Amino acid sequence: MREPTKAPLGRPVDGPAKALRPRLAASILLLDRSESDVRVLVGRRSKQHVFMPDVHVFPGGRRDPGDHRIAFARDLPAPLLDRLVGIYRGRLSVSAVRALALAALRELHEETNLAVGPSWTDSDRPAGCLPFRPDLERLRYVARALTPPGHVRRFDTHFFALFTDEVDLDLAVLQDSRELEDFRWVPVGDPTEVAIPDITARILHAVHTRLDADPLLGFDGTVPYFHVRNGRPIRDLL
Repeated sequence: MREPTKAPLGRPVDGPAKALRPRLAASILLLDRSESDVRVLVGRRSKQHVFMPDVHVFPGGRRDPGDHRIAFARDLPAPLLDRLVGIYRGRLSVSAVRALALAALRELHEETNLAVGPSWTDSDRPAGCLPFRPDLERLRYVARALTPPGHVRRFDTHFFALFTDEVDLDLAVLQDSRELEDFRWVPVGDPTEVAIPDITARILHAVHTRLDADPLLGFDGTVPYFHVRNGRPIRDLL
């Protein structure tokens, strides 16, 4: 895997680092394996963003308070739900960790117009609901990353992956949004055509390594956790 062009997370806070509490977030790696090299969808964030400006990233964002109430079509596999609950040692409920996956697919729709899951009909869609019911069953859990202290935004982000050929996904409706533009399908093992944050590069390297060992990206693979301790980058395994 060649070294990609990396970019900083964003503007650091002025003065001493502030003890910002990380907010729960989720991101989705859409994987296209129709060619010899598996490719992943990334979009460029605006230069005006305070956090990760003018770089290509995976679709995603923070978990919203209402995400746990989103009606879904199929659930995450039970072992994955248990795994996510275990990461937080019971501090988050099953509903709360499921909301991370729901947030990933909600953000995907808001940022790309892509919908993973069956559409509601006009007659049965509840008021205020997404236009589709997220299908979580084929999501893989591939990484967790904690934004280091000293940035204007901090997130505890969980990264999920999904092969595009495992769900009914209409890629023809992909379109720019206020959050992301200039969408690219870049090789997981060689994302050098775009500028990406360092953490994105590290996650892609981990996913590429996992794909080499298991092209099907099994649901029970080891998950890296990227964070900083005493100023040193740490890569633990979950």
